[in-house]
Amino acid sequence: MLYRVLTIIGGLVFVIALYALVWFFCKKFLEHHGVTDRVSDRATALATWTFAGISIGLVFAVVGAFLLGPWAFYRTLRGHGVAISDGAAIWWGFGIVMASLGITAIGFFGFLVAVGAY
Repeated sequence: MLYRVLTIIGGLVFVIALYALVWFFCKKFLEHHGVTDRVSDRATALATWTFAGISIGLVFAVVGAFLLGPWAFYRTLRGHGVAISDGAAIWWGFGIVMASLGITAIGFFGFLVAVGAY
């Protein structure tokens, strides 16, 4: 029973870590493209919608996260007036989703091995 509780708490921590990674990568993306006005607020909006796309995509099928996450990133980015092409915005969103999910998955797998659940 202790391992189940520990795994649930660990899972929640990794969900928070996933959002933090998406936010960090979105902030770095905006800074890289010259956005200086309210970067944290804009990164929060961009990360929230991207995270929502990832989450909804994961519920329907794991592959959906790699479709809905970049799409949500692209749609939200259009509202921020960043000078970037549509294709580049989608690829940046895909990269952010891949990096965030990859880092989180590796960490969570290590956590499961550490607690003996895998």
